[in-house]
Formats: sequence, C-alpha cells, structure tokens
Amino acid sequence: MFFLSLIEHTLRVPPHLLSLPLNKAIMGELEKLFLDKVIANLGLCISVYDIRSIDGGFIFPGDGASTYTVKFRLIMFRPFVGEIITAKLKESDTNGLRLTLGFFYDIYVPAHLMPNPSQSEPDPENKNQVRWMWEFQGEKYPIDGIDEIRFRVHNVNYPSIPIEQPKESRPFAPMVVTGSLDYDGLGPISWWV
Repeated sequence: MFFLSLIEHTLRVPPHLLSLPLNKAIMGELEKLFLDKVIANLGLCISVYDIRSIDGGFIFPGDGASTYTVKFRLIMFRPFVGEIITAKLKESDTNGLRLTLGFFYDIYVPAHLMPNPSQSEPDPENKNQVRWMWEFQGEKYPIDGIDEIRFRVHNVNYPSIPIEQPKESRPFAPMVVTGSLDYDGLGPISWWV
C-alpha cells in the first residue's frame, strides 16, 4: 500500500529561501511541489521521506534563484491489485459505493463488483442516497456507513486529464481505485464477526 520512490528532480529555490539552511529550504520546496499530488504510475505522495543528495546550485542569468538537482525519496500510496484494505463509506448510489481512507477519497465499488446477489434500495435515513443490501440464505445484510468496509483492490487507474468536463460530473480524480466486495470476508466488518 505504501512505497518509497526514489526521484531525481531539478528544483528552483527562490532567493528569499536562501537564508535558510539548504536542506530545510529544499525540503519545504519539495513538500510544496509533491505533497498530496498524484504522480502517474507511482501513486499519491504522502510525505517527503528524505533527501539523498543535492547537486548544483546554479544561478541562471536573469534569475536570482538557485537551481539544484535533488535526489530524494517520497512515501507514496499505491495499492496493489488484490490487496485487502479497510475503508469507510463516503456515499452510495445506484451505480455502487464510494469509499474513503480519510486521506484518499477516490475508491469506487461498482454495482457489478458488489456481493452477489445485491440490490440497492432507498435509504430510510437519507433520501438522497441508496442503501445496498446483500441477500444471503434468506437474510438481508445492509452496507451502511456504520462499520468499516473491507474491499479488495480490483484496479488502479490513472486517467488522462479531460479537456472539457461536464458541469454535472464529479471533480477530476488523477488516481482512481476500483474495489470489489464479491469475495468471502469482504464487506462491512460486522458481517464477519
């Protein structure tokens, strides 16, 4: 789920930061650049782990900033296919569920990857949402926001940035995790106690 990724980047350090110790100035600039950003095929940057090396310090003509080549490691969130993760329910609709880890909100469980047989029905507590029910041996088990939900990572996708986006659509997500609940032990934790 979490990985260390070694990155090499050419970094411009503005003149007003040159009074700080070099490591501190560069760490601040790296955090501004990478923290909470998705890097395609690497994942979501959680933190700058450490700085391995700093080379350069060139000042280009007409620019008062120093430019360094920095090697550093980032802590990245990138779940692997087949991994089992526990999340909370953010919202549900007739297309499926949207889950959250607290720091990552783009986890979707589509209707065809719900436990079989499942159906959605109007949520009696929230008229704008539906509640999914799994039927097993004549009993109905609800998928609601009370329990944490275990899911299996089905796919991790890095969609390309759209040129135009319809007004009604969800905000663009640079990394989307598709999950599945259609396996033993998956779903709300209370089902399996």
